[in-house]
Amino acid sequence: MAYSFRSGADSVLEFSTSELTGALGDSVTVLPLLVALAATTSVSLPHVLVGFGVFQIVWGLHYGMPLSVEPMKALIGLAIVGALSYSELAAAGLVAGGALLLVGRLGLVGRLQRVVGEPVIRGVQFAVALLLLEAAVDLSAGNLPVAIGGIAVVGLLSLVGYRQASVLVVLGLGALAAVAATGLPTPRVPALAVFPAGAPTLSTAALEGTVAQLGMTVGNAAIATALLCGDLYDRDVSPDALSTSMGVTCLAAIPLGGVPMCHGSGGLAGKYAFGARTGGANVLLGIGYLALALVATGALLAAFPLAVLGVLLVVVSLELARAAFEPVSGRRSLAFVLGVGVAGLAVNVGVAFVLGGVLFWALSEAE
Repeated sequence: MAYSFRSGADSVLEFSTSELTGALGDSVTVLPLLVALAATTSVSLPHVLVGFGVFQIVWGLHYGMPLSVEPMKALIGLAIVGALSYSELAAAGLVAGGALLLVGRLGLVGRLQRVVGEPVIRGVQFAVALLLLEAAVDLSAGNLPVAIGGIAVVGLLSLVGYRQASVLVVLGLGALAAVAATGLPTPRVPALAVFPAGAPTLSTAALEGTVAQLGMTVGNAAIATALLCGDLYDRDVSPDALSTSMGVTCLAAIPLGGVPMCHGSGGLAGKYAFGARTGGANVLLGIGYLALALVATGALLAAFPLAVLGVLLVVVSLELARAAFEPVSGRRSLAFVLGVGVAGLAVNVGVAFVLGGVLFWALSEAE
C-alpha cells in the first residue's frame, strides 16, 4: 500500500515499499563508512546519524525528489585511515562548506570543474579507494576467519543477484554480534551540544584534504548529480543550487556533531535503481537514521567486529574504484587516474590532486 502527500516543492511524496527499498539503496555505502569512522576516530556516531537523518528529510522535502545525502568520501576516508583527526575533519568540513556555499551563490561550479579536469577528480576517487582498501586489510588481518566468512557472504549474495544488499547484510551480522556481546542498548537521545566530539583544528592536512574533496564534490556531487536529476527524474536542478545546499548542510551539521556531507550521483542512482521516485524515500531513510541514533551506543560500537568492518571497507573501496574508472576513456585520462591515485596512496591525496590539476591544465593549454 502506498500513501501520497504534497510536498513544499510542489511534488508528491509517496510512502510505499518501493520508496523504502529505494531509501536502503542510498545507505549501502553510507552506513559502513559511518561505522568505520566511529570505530577509528572520536566522532559521536549518534550525533552523526542525527545529522544524516535531519538532512535526508530536509533535502527530500526541499527538492521533492530522492536526492542523496552522503559522507564526503575523500575527507571521511582520510579520517578512517588516520590521516586526519576528528578535529581536523571538522575543520575541513567547515572550510569545504563555506567554499561550496560561496561558489554556489556566485555560480562558479561549472567553471571550477572545467579548470580541474575530470580525470584528476577520478584519480582522487581512486586514491581514496586505495587508502580504504589498505585500512580494510589491516582491520581484517586481526581475525582472518571472520573476514573470510564475511567475504563469503558478500560473494554468495552477489552470485544470486543481491550484490548491493550484501553490504547491509554483513553490516547487520556485525551488529548482531555486537548486540550478542553487549546486550540490547537502552535508547538514549543524543545530548544537544556544540562540537560534542571536540573543537575543529585547522591544519595543513585539513586544508589539503579539503582541496582534494572539493574536486570530487564539484564533479560528482554537483555537476554529475544535476545531470542525473534531469536524466532520471526530469527535474531541472542546477549544480550551483546543489553546491549551495551542500554548503548549508556542512555549516549547520558539523557544529552539532555531524560530519562533512554532500549530495552524490551514486546515491541518487542507487535510490532510483531500488525504486525510489519521490522525496518520500528521504523521509523514510531520515526517520531510520534518527531511530538508529537512539541505540548507537559506544559499548555497541566497541563490540562491533573489526574484521567485519574490514570486509565492509573492501566492498566500499571496490565500488569507489569502479566508479572512478567506469567513465574513463583514452590513454591519457587513464594515466591521470592511475597516477593521481597511486601518488595519493604513496604521498598525500591533497598533493596528488594539486600536482595532477596543474599538469592537466598545462597539457590542456599546450594543445
